[in-house]
Amino acid sequence: MLRHEFQPGKLVAGLFLAAAGAVYAGDAAGLWDAPWFLIIPLVVGGLCLAGVGTAAARGVRRRQAARGGQR
Repeated sequence: MLRHEFQPGKLVAGLFLAAAGAVYAGDAAGLWDAPWFLIIPLVVGGLCLAGVGTAAARGVRRRQAARGGQR
């Protein structure tokens, strides 16, 4: 049994923010030259996908609660 409920929105947001950090770290280390505006679509897209994932998970939980938690 899980100790807490799975939250896919936080997972997706964390992955995209970690990717944004990796892009900046690679740029700072001189591995590649990333333009400053690259981070905006990466972060905004990740937050939008996180919102979709959270909404989907909430819908699934509500539906399961309405059926009485049956699988």
